[in-house]
Amino acid sequence: MISAKENGALAQHLFQHALTHYDIRGGQLTVHQDRGAPMIAETYRDLLAAFGVEPSYSRPRVSNDNAVSESMFKTLKYSPGYPGRFADLDDARRWMTGFIEHYQRRPHEGIAFYTPADVFHGRIEPIYDRRQGALDAHFAAHPERYPNGVPKAKRPPAVMAINPQDGLAALGEIGATAPPEPISATPVSLPSGEPT
Repeated sequence: MISAKENGALAQHLFQHALTHYDIRGGQLTVHQDRGAPMIAETYRDLLAAFGVEPSYSRPRVSNDNAVSESMFKTLKYSPGYPGRFADLDDARRWMTGFIEHYQRRPHEGIAFYTPADVFHGRIEPIYDRRQGALDAHFAAHPERYPNGVPKAKRPPAVMAINPQDGLAALGEIGATAPPEPISATPVSLPSGEPT
């Protein structure tokens, strides 16, 4: 969502739309966020709880606690064609739509060189099978190159966590209860062309 302002009502609107649009069930999603007023607003936290979304928060007074998001922001700012400034909200929305479409199709090292779209839409297994098949074929043709046996294709991490211990302990500071252990995270993003 690109908006001229930030508040709890807009955060609630965005997540209400995304959670219903993608039919997110309880236990499927962990949302990491900073401790800004919109992210700790009671109505917003109540909405996440109603959908069974686990909240995860940066530690207090730690500005760089979400390395994944910070990395994405750097990718955005250094991408070709980034204007530095946008003429207006519509200009920002147009540019971001193209950026997000590209970003979702780009393989990411942190998710074993799968794309965010592949992970989100559950397309991992066919890709994994194709990768493993290529490794098996190469091993069969050149076993001498693999002293440790058949190489294994990688899968994305089953659980994504930022400060799993510190972050969970910090949840108590804003009145939320910590989940018993981290759960699998599913990225949520709106496809291009959706109103935001």
